[in-house]
Amino acid sequence: MNNKDIVLKATGELFGDRDPSAVDRWVAPDYRQHSSLAADGPEALRGLVTGLPEGFRYEPARVIADGDLVALHGTYHGFGPQPLVAFDLFRVRDGKLAEHWDALTPVVEQTASGRSQTDGQAGPADADTEQNRALVLEFAQRILQDADYSVLTDYISTETYLQHNPEAADGLDGFGAAAARWASEGKNLVYKTIHNVVAEGDLVLLQSEGEFGDPVAYWDLFRVAGGRIVEHWDVIAPIPADLPHANGLF
Repeated sequence: MNNKDIVLKATGELFGDRDPSAVDRWVAPDYRQHSSLAADGPEALRGLVTGLPEGFRYEPARVIADGDLVALHGTYHGFGPQPLVAFDLFRVRDGKLAEHWDALTPVVEQTASGRSQTDGQAGPADADTEQNRALVLEFAQRILQDADYSVLTDYISTETYLQHNPEAADGLDGFGAAAARWASEGKNLVYKTIHNVVAEGDLVLLQSEGEFGDPVAYWDLFRVAGGRIVEHWDVIAPIPADLPHANGLF
C-alpha cells in the first residue's frame, strides 16, 4: 500500500467511520501533532475521534502525495456550527501516520469568483512535478516573499487564472483588486517562511508562515499549466496564541 492509500484508509476509518480503534492500526506511537484541535500523541487523537458528533463527515476534494508527505483538501461538517474548509498534511513513516499539520477556515457561500473554495480539478494531472515545483517555489520567493509584483506575469497566466479565495475574483485584476482592498484594511500579504512543499503532477501546495494583519498560516494550492499558474485555492488561518501541545503550528 502506498502512502496516499495509507492516509486515505486511515483517515477514512478515523473520520469517516469515527472508529477510535483505527488509532491502533494506523497511528505511530510517537505521533506528532501540530493542529490546534488536539494534543500530542495517539491517545489525544483517539479522544478527538471518540468525541466526534453523530453526523460528522468529511467531504474530500483532492489528494496530493509527495514522498512521505500526503496532503488532503476538503470540507469538514460537524467540527462546529458551520462547515470548515481544510488542508490536512500527514507524514507517513513505516506505514503509519507519524505527523500531522492542518489549517481550517469557514465555508463562504457567496464568493467573489462564484467558485467554491474546493471545486475544480479533482486531483493531480500527469505533468512534470519537479518543473512545476521549481516554478511555484520561484514564484513564492519573488512574489510572495520579496513582493516583486513587476514579474507577476512571468508566473501567473494572463489568459486563465481561476481563483477560489472567497474574496478574490478570477484573473490578475481580481487578485489585484482583492490585494488592494486587504491593504486598505491593514492586511498586507506578508510571507516570511515556506515550511512545507507538496507537489504531484500539476498541483503544488505551499504551507507558509507570515502575517495578514496578524500572524497567520498560509496554505496555498496552485495548479500549473503551460509554465504558468492557472488556478489557486487557499486557506488563511490565524496562528493561535496557545496550542494544546509544544510542537508549534509548523
